[in-house]
Amino acid sequence: MAVSVVMPALEMAQETGKLVSWKKKEGEQVKKGEILLEVETDKAVVEIEAGADGILSGVTAKEGDVVPVGQAIGWLLKAGEAIPASAGPGAGTSGRKMEAAPAAAAAPVAAAPPPPVSVAGARISPKARRLAREHGVDIAGLHGSGRNGEILADDIMKAAASGGSRAAASAGSRPAAPSTTARPSAPAAPRVPSTDDGSVSSIGRIMAERTTQSWTTVPHFFLMRDVDATGLNAARERRIPVIERSHGVKVTHTDLIVAAVARALRQFPRMNGTWANGSIQLNGEVNVALAMAIENAVVTAVIRNADQIALGDIAKQRKELAERARAGRLTPADIGGATFTISNLGMFGIDAFTAIIVPPQAGILAVGAIKDRVVASGGYIGVQPQMTITLSSDHRVVDGASAAAFLADIVDGLSDPEKWI
Repeated sequence: MAVSVVMPALEMAQETGKLVSWKKKEGEQVKKGEILLEVETDKAVVEIEAGADGILSGVTAKEGDVVPVGQAIGWLLKAGEAIPASAGPGAGTSGRKMEAAPAAAAAPVAAAPPPPVSVAGARISPKARRLAREHGVDIAGLHGSGRNGEILADDIMKAAASGGSRAAASAGSRPAAPSTTARPSAPAAPRVPSTDDGSVSSIGRIMAERTTQSWTTVPHFFLMRDVDATGLNAARERRIPVIERSHGVKVTHTDLIVAAVARALRQFPRMNGTWANGSIQLNGEVNVALAMAIENAVVTAVIRNADQIALGDIAKQRKELAERARAGRLTPADIGGATFTISNLGMFGIDAFTAIIVPPQAGILAVGAIKDRVVASGGYIGVQPQMTITLSSDHRVVDGASAAAFLADIVDGLSDPEKWI
């Protein structure tokens, strides 16, 4: 039976997908499970497997085309088989559809990003290859900043911005992040690559639409607390090195915050709930999303079952997700199913801010920088490392008292993390 290859729906509310590349040529034999094509959604480039054996035929979409979800873009046929007569332009219902693998099934594939494609002797990621084509960058002689000289999207954009199509872009040539003079001992804020020309990327467009929808339809309210970070810093010095050695990964303050938030979400299930179809839905899993800055946009990547895994495992997941986000290789399994979000701008020196909820989640936590402040405690004035956290909540799901109790639980956990890590 003829099997239609359709543009898959990989995300909630996805209407279209961009065909990045075909991995098989028309007329070529394809086996079930082989990578057939690459699709770019608003958040990620995803490899799609063939859903059946057959000969790739009737291809109607070329690289770069934006295709509505569900539209047929090709067929997998048996020898001697013909495309169904009822399959007109855009048909996606004739024959048996080839659907994308479920997110859960895609996760093992996503554990290690697919190998980069070799073009003209250079190793280059699919996203970088597309950007090179769009910006007219010749990759010949271009040395990338990725592993083993792999050319990444950032390398292409730097070459395009410099005006030289053959400019070398090695890791050692990256400009150093600006230092701070106000606090000599404080680390410099990380430099987020930017090639902003005023255009809106697909990720930026969808982010603008969703934040506008959230701000205008979700009844936000905000609660703010200061956290004494003395215990947090002490844990970093005493307990965290042991975890880092055993798991082979650096544990950051963000990892500790994720763990503390996940622990609190388990105790306050409404904060882990969602608002859907006029009612509250309590989620069985605690999946904490982290807002991550990429080129001229922000994506959220999900640490799954964060309440059930060790701190070292949270750190490993966060590191892997950040690497895939920077390379533009987040998968549906990486970005879907979040039940709560954390946005941490402390590394940029931001003292405090409020964040917009990501529907249908009930809340988002905004985290500021840890800085020494003069505080009054026990009748005395002293200096303490302090951090301000701000909780944005959906008033349809939680009330002020419940949200305050949830925030207090997070503050308690962060004030003395050694009692639970």
